[in-house]
Amino acid sequence: MLAGGIDGVRRLVIGFAIALVAAGCRDVRAMAPVPRYGPELQIRPSPAAPYNEVTFGPVRALVPQEWEPVAAAVPGTSQEGFIASPRPRAWAHVDGSVEGMAAVWVDVGRVGVPSDFYYLAATGPAVESLLHSNRCDRTAHEVYVNHRPAFMEGRTSSPGDYVARAHGTCRTEGTLTRWAYFVAAPGYGPVRRVGIPSSGLYVVVAVLKDSARARAQLHELLRSTQFDGATVTDFIHASRA
Repeated sequence: MLAGGIDGVRRLVIGFAIALVAAGCRDVRAMAPVPRYGPELQIRPSPAAPYNEVTFGPVRALVPQEWEPVAAAVPGTSQEGFIASPRPRAWAHVDGSVEGMAAVWVDVGRVGVPSDFYYLAATGPAVESLLHSNRCDRTAHEVYVNHRPAFMEGRTSSPGDYVARAHGTCRTEGTLTRWAYFVAAPGYGPVRRVGIPSSGLYVVVAVLKDSARARAQLHELLRSTQFDGATVTDFIHASRA
């Protein structure tokens, strides 16, 4: 397992833990543990050339054949899924400079924090390295559902869910790349009914070198990703329910 790649995914999906401490979350109670999914990373040739089909537990996606998949599950942490890149160690920065993708989720059964905080992660820190880099621009952003958690609105209850997709470009030392991401925090909204029952956060992010086919390939990478059989399209449809 590549420590650099794993550390990058950890920053990608659970960096918001610092914010939890700063917020003084003192009433968090640990949830009952749930079984982890199987640890084997499976790679099979896909009829949809030039891709391989990569599976890790309930996560499945198409990955370019020349990329190296690496399991992103770390013992003692809440994340599950995988990353893939021709340079997995360099992908750790997730700053748009290296081709690759991550398809990861956070297991609420292993993190005793309220669901509202996954909303905070989804709306910013989950893809912070792309959104706030001076080398990257966001060219499109679609928010399908955005119900601010109750504690932010002064109300007693709310779905606290967020689903969005975006794409953009990055330029590093004269090289242009294109990126796209999908992020979902189910909260207690309709998105909770699809995907992995114990997931509090889903993140899919992909980066490709710019080319005539880059946009179509990015769409294919996101579209092919499944969490327990639910695709990005399924999450979007559920959010509109």
